Amino acid sequence: MHQGTIHFRPLAVSTAVTTDRSFFGHPKGLGLLFTTEMWERFSYYGLRPLLVLFMAAALNEGGFGLERTQASAIVGIYAASVYLASLPGGWIADRWLGLRRAILIGAVLITGGHLAIGVSGFAGARLGTVFFFLGLVLIVLGTGLLKPNISAIVGDLYPEGGARRDAGFSIFYMGINTGAFVGQLVTGYLGERVSWHWGFGAAGVGMALGLLSFWLFGKTLLGTIGEDIMRHPDAAAQAKQESLVRTSTYGGLALLAIVFALAASGVVTLDPQQIGGWMTFVLVGIAVAFFGYIFAFGGLTGDEKKRSAVIFVLFVFAAIFWAAFEQAPTSLQLFANDFTDRALFGFDIPATWFQSVNSLFIIIFSPLFAALWVGLAKRNIDLSSPTKFALGLAFAGLGFLLMVFAANTVVASGGSVLVSPWWLIMSYLFQTIGELFLSPVGLSSMTKLSPRRYVGQMMGIWFLATSVGNLVAGLVGGHVDPNKLEQTPAVFSGTAMALFASTAILLAMVVPIRRMMSSVK
Repeated sequence: MHQGTIHFRPLAVSTAVTTDRSFFGHPKGLGLLFTTEMWERFSYYGLRPLLVLFMAAALNEGGFGLERTQASAIVGIYAASVYLASLPGGWIADRWLGLRRAILIGAVLITGGHLAIGVSGFAGARLGTVFFFLGLVLIVLGTGLLKPNISAIVGDLYPEGGARRDAGFSIFYMGINTGAFVGQLVTGYLGERVSWHWGFGAAGVGMALGLLSFWLFGKTLLGTIGEDIMRHPDAAAQAKQESLVRTSTYGGLALLAIVFALAASGVVTLDPQQIGGWMTFVLVGIAVAFFGYIFAFGGLTGDEKKRSAVIFVLFVFAAIFWAAFEQAPTSLQLFANDFTDRALFGFDIPATWFQSVNSLFIIIFSPLFAALWVGLAKRNIDLSSPTKFALGLAFAGLGFLLMVFAANTVVASGGSVLVSPWWLIMSYLFQTIGELFLSPVGLSSMTKLSPRRYVGQMMGIWFLATSVGNLVAGLVGGHVDPNKLEQTPAVFSGTAMALFASTAILLAMVVPIRRMMSSVK
């Protein structure tokens, strides 16, 4: 599971909180943040793989009976919006609410969102649809408040920085993947074997546990960390700043409520594929406009322009990678459901369980990759960021190339043969290796390459790449259908070709990019 973090300047905090070492050599507050984030990821990744199956399921199977392309596009828009919401979520916390209040409000919204989705099955067809999509909106808003700010508090536990801080984030990252791994097993089984809404409800219970633990133990374990904001020395300027944030927030929520009400009442008909397409153009346009602005009017030095150009190149290739990788809850989920032999000693493996494979591989291989980088450094072997990006793209391409062979086997049989689950497992293995080459390197590159006054905005560009990737993945991921067999190999082969072509282009650019990065240590 890829993870981005946004960090804010730490405020003065109690040294008793930050020097404590009772949680495996780390502050006890890290244990609380680990637990809260674990349950939040339990809920998010527990819900996500169920969405496309539920929305595409026939009405008599308890679903919405949507076209697969529509259902997949909705999943893409939802995931893209989650990442986008982190940007205003961090801004609101930093300028108005403070980290702790933002996290609590976010957790309440996420829990309410899961509750709305859980009860949607008991509200009748029309009203149930309204509750379902209201739930998705609430989860997006809540995750935007919680996700970046809980990561910022982890950083604030270590005002001294250094290796102990890096180790703390490694433990925190394990919580993310533990929650994702377990969540998809629990909600997947309940959703597919008992009822869709039991699965949705279980995800909500997980988030409620995270909310409860943070609310009950936050004061004791975190002290004053994240309670206040960095205030302007001029009280009038501070009041003006908070007023701007409040007005923008309430205005945005009002606009969102109007659009939702119009869609829910049927006054406006929304086409998910069309919306996803327009969103993709808008988000890419924002990135191009941003880079154009800072190059023309940002006051950058020649060296800063070179490094910013490298960031733009990495943005493009990161978006391509995520457009493939984030097909996990769409095309690969549908393939697991329709074309994979899931029988194991008389037990039919839920299709959603395959989504947990990535998290398991991350838990297994993250320490090995950390050791690999240290070992290479000792031998004075330093792979540049674009080289690692290219390797990440190549490994993801191998993962989708495997799926081409699996899909062709299905097509050759006319859809009568179910392929071995090892095709999917090995595909996820290669994709995970690709993620470990690209995702941590991307985060590090944003901070190393960015001009100092644009670091936060460049981190936003990283979120933007992930958001664009999710959108594209949703738009292409719905073309896996038992009634249109020939589409499935085309989806996987097209994805593999795009990844391999991107690998070749990026490898050809490695030498000039390294020259442009020559000043970066």
